[in-house]
Amino acid sequence: MRTQINRVLTGIAGVCLGMSAATAATAATEIEKVMKDRGLTEKNLLAAAQTYTPTGGRDEYIAFASGGQSGHVIVYGIPSMRILKYIGVFTPEPWQGYGFDEESKAVLAQGNIHGKEITYGDTHHPAFTETKGEYDGQYLFINDKANPRIALIDLKDFETKQIVVNPVFKSSHGGAFVSPNSEYVIEAAQYPAPFTNEYVPLEQFNEKYRGGMTYWKFERKDGHGRINVEKSFTVQAPPYSQDLSDFGKNASDGWSFTNSFCTERYVGGIEKGRPPYEAGCSQKDTDFLHVVNWRKAEKLIRAGKGVRINDHDVLTVETAAKEGVLFLIPEPKSPHGVDVSPDGESIIVSGKLDTHTSVYSFAKIQKAIKDKKFEGKDPYGIPIIKMQDALARQVELGLGPLHTQYDAKECIAYTSLYVDSMVGKWNYCEGKLLEKISIHYNIGHLMTMEGDSVSPDGKYLVSLNKLAIDRFNPVGPLHPQNHQLINISGDKMELMYDMAIPLGEPHYAVAIRADKLKPVIRYKSGWNSRTDSRSKFKTRAGREKTVRTPGKVEIFGTTIRSHITPETIEAEVGDEIVLHLTNLERAQDETHGFAIYGHNVNLSLEPGKTVTARFIVEKEGVYPYYCTEFCSALHLEMEGYLLVKPKGYKAVAGEIEEGTKYTQADYDKQVKTNVATQEVVDSVVAFITSHNYKDFPEVVSLVEDATDQLGFATEAKTKSEKFAADKDWQNATLWAGQWWQYQVKTADIGLRAKTFLEQNGAKKIK
Repeated sequence: MRTQINRVLTGIAGVCLGMSAATAATAATEIEKVMKDRGLTEKNLLAAAQTYTPTGGRDEYIAFASGGQSGHVIVYGIPSMRILKYIGVFTPEPWQGYGFDEESKAVLAQGNIHGKEITYGDTHHPAFTETKGEYDGQYLFINDKANPRIALIDLKDFETKQIVVNPVFKSSHGGAFVSPNSEYVIEAAQYPAPFTNEYVPLEQFNEKYRGGMTYWKFERKDGHGRINVEKSFTVQAPPYSQDLSDFGKNASDGWSFTNSFCTERYVGGIEKGRPPYEAGCSQKDTDFLHVVNWRKAEKLIRAGKGVRINDHDVLTVETAAKEGVLFLIPEPKSPHGVDVSPDGESIIVSGKLDTHTSVYSFAKIQKAIKDKKFEGKDPYGIPIIKMQDALARQVELGLGPLHTQYDAKECIAYTSLYVDSMVGKWNYCEGKLLEKISIHYNIGHLMTMEGDSVSPDGKYLVSLNKLAIDRFNPVGPLHPQNHQLINISGDKMELMYDMAIPLGEPHYAVAIRADKLKPVIRYKSGWNSRTDSRSKFKTRAGREKTVRTPGKVEIFGTTIRSHITPETIEAEVGDEIVLHLTNLERAQDETHGFAIYGHNVNLSLEPGKTVTARFIVEKEGVYPYYCTEFCSALHLEMEGYLLVKPKGYKAVAGEIEEGTKYTQADYDKQVKTNVATQEVVDSVVAFITSHNYKDFPEVVSLVEDATDQLGFATEAKTKSEKFAADKDWQNATLWAGQWWQYQVKTADIGLRAKTFLEQNGAKKIK
């Protein structure tokens, strides 16, 4: 056993490398005890070592998973599987103030439908922007199935910047999918519906209900990316239920592929005695793969060949068929996933009700189109390519094949098998099943590292499972989802980690190399993060003010360790309060929050950010407010009061009575402390400036922040000395205390900078 343990130790990232024999033996004994106490195997131990990220360590990949019914996006690291962040997208998210400040409310309002506020979403398929088919780490798109919308998340700060509402769809499972250079984002319809917004009876389903694929135009200018609604368009499709999509790449660039189900065009109605949808929508042996020449569709739209529906350009199904834009190919029934290979030559489709996965050849599809070799047309005049004329091969993988992702190894792919609760590894060039691995349970999507790009990394695979059942501690009838990490770097797949996902039902995820992400650590001072521009409400230190007009109190305030300015806001019942706050901090991670009793105000102010809250005070009273982020030793003292007077209230004469009276002795004691503290500050400054701190951006930002704090200390010192000269020992002592507070903050920041330099090999300047 000891020999086996030592062997495991050797495999755990070189744990034993460089150890003395005695140390290695002690470590082996300790690990053997841990294994015995917890009932672990050597395989468990090795898996733990492969996923373990030591304190201060970073993950190699970052995954972005849809948050399902939460309407959010979930961010976690791989291989550690540590959740890093929830991104508010279609629904409010209080920690980040999303949906509480006016700036983010404006983003959420972009997602209103027919003027109605929508406070939920069902996110499904995230997708990165790409450059030449490679993930570029700049933006992320995510769709809302329930209310067909696409959101844009800027990966500079992981915030949602834009939401667009589909003007013609009523549901959309199939989004978002990005073209190789991010010119367009596909959003495919799901359940057919009239493109117009009037009532149309189901008896007219075949004639007036439609599906389609919307191509949202994406533009990047000067580092600023947004969807251009005016240049976007939809290729209309028959009333089949479109599902997932993929853009062609390399050989198939310029084309897109969308699968479908319920091509029977069945309309249920169990309340009327009709068989349910699931019966009528699964009778045929095949459904249709939609093949779209989107570049040609774009040219036709620009040439005015489309029609305008709800102020949106639509290429009708008739025009798409006539102009050679849209073609159909039979595919195994009820498919879920159409995935283009890295070279663009193969299009892989799986049918949930089939045991086979089908590999279509793009070259064969093009030949059939060129030769006009069709087996007929569908009822809407769309040419149908015979299945055998487009197929390269079919491979029997198992029960319930769904979604496919690619490996770095040529021709190797992985397909989720929902009914089998397995992942199948196979060679799609040879049509050969290589291996299966069991997962827990009922896998839906899966992802490999950068698996949708032209050059997948392989290494890891994550299985996104629909059921957890017995995997985690019971938490009631609603179980978490289970994401399982699988090592695919070797010849055999190895299950490494079970990860509980406690937010919504994550449908799909994408993973990118962490070094491709370049998030900012702070905003430019006074920044509106949602518009990526300087806020017109930016407020600098010393320029805080309150502007009163009839019925309105507008505050231009600031936050900094450890106070909110102003500390008192006065208003009358019925007044509108407009509160603009700017975080003056310059050091990273020095976020402040702002919450106020009874008014649904909860703000997040990251360093440099300016946000606005707007509300009506409807009832007289005293309403405390405070910083919600533990930001410093005096965090709890970062407070204030909103005082709401009755209308027409007459002030009572009097002054605030101090709780404690200070003398010259108190002042002298505080000044003595300040002088000693300054000596500590000076020693830290001497250390930093005697080293090459300017070579470390993290330290440069800390030094800037410390300099700001020291400047505030100087201002407080001047005020203290002025009051002391007037023998006003009360104010002199209090301002001396504030002077000391700024010194302490300066020292705190400086010591962090000093520690960073010591730990990262800073060199002394000669």
